[in-house]
Amino acid sequence: MGISDDAKNKAEELKGRGKEAAGGLTDNQDLKQEGQGDQASAHGKQKIADAADAVKGKVDDIKDKLTGKS
Repeated sequence: MGISDDAKNKAEELKGRGKEAAGGLTDNQDLKQEGQGDQASAHGKQKIADAADAVKGKVDDIKDKLTGKS
């Protein structure tokens, strides 16, 4: 993935932290859980993006070896 995806995931995580904190301060369990869900979603998306980047890197390495560019 790209830098913009990383930034979006970080923004979603921060938004989730804010919701969780606000829910904790106002004793609003729904808001707190929504914030935790946002954070989990952001972490999951980041893990997928990291895995996709790793796979792309390996594919590029294999292509380079097959075409003699290594």
